[in-house]
Amino acid sequence: MLKMLARLLKVLNSETDPSQISLALALAMLAGLTPLFSLHNILVLLLVLMLRVNLSAFLLGLLFFSGLAYLLDPFFHWIGLSMLTAGPLESIWTILYNSSLWRLERFNNPIVAGSLLFSLILFIPFHLIVKSAVIRYRENILSWVQKTRLMQLLKANKFYHIYQSLERMR
Repeated sequence: MLKMLARLLKVLNSETDPSQISLALALAMLAGLTPLFSLHNILVLLLVLMLRVNLSAFLLGLLFFSGLAYLLDPFFHWIGLSMLTAGPLESIWTILYNSSLWRLERFNNPIVAGSLLFSLILFIPFHLIVKSAVIRYRENILSWVQKTRLMQLLKANKFYHIYQSLERMR
């Protein structure tokens, strides 16, 4: 766990574009809050592999949101049940259930339906919030840490220069 946290801090402190980090975490939220073996998670995985997102941030976010999903399952069940039993939507659910592709998605499960709706609604706001948080972190906290006396002493060390040269080679 500490190794993953160190990777996240390394990603936050790197020159990685904040959009790549926030998109990775938003896609991790989409995949992590919903049941793992769902059809839409294959699409999320393809997007992660095709788009330029930070893989470390995605994996750490997936681990975090998968754990959080167990705590939110009663809430997702309530949302999904409300959505599936809504009178005006019953004909849509019947049409989708009669299609083989949508049956594989398991929309008739209230937890799947509720968690997918919840994560789709939060996707864009979460992406924008995380992006602005990464930018603010880099502007305020990271610049403050770089100016501290301890960090300046560490940067003056010979081992730090060797580490930097090895990082550039990778």
